[in-house]
Amino acid sequence: MNAFLPSTDARVQEHSSRVANARIRERTLQRIRELEQADRSRITARIAELEREWDVERVLEANAASISLIGLGLGATVDRRWFALPAVVAGFLLQHALQGWCP
Repeated sequence: MNAFLPSTDARVQEHSSRVANARIRERTLQRIRELEQADRSRITARIAELEREWDVERVLEANAASISLIGLGLGATVDRRWFALPAVVAGFLLQHALQGWCP
């Protein structure tokens, strides 16, 4: 596997600790076991709940956009040096897209 550009389905996992990955895997298996014998309505409710959750990508994108907009606003109204903030955020966002992690 290319260390610089990991596959899409593994990029976040490859940059997460083994302990965190194991905890996520165990919790996922536990929830599956809980729903194995559940009736259809409970399973449907859980799927609906999952569809409303934000994933890591969405949270990261929302945070990056918010910080970028703040930097643009401050750059336009306070000091031009604030324009560096959206540039840094864009760099981190690109790094996450390519490698699956950012500071």
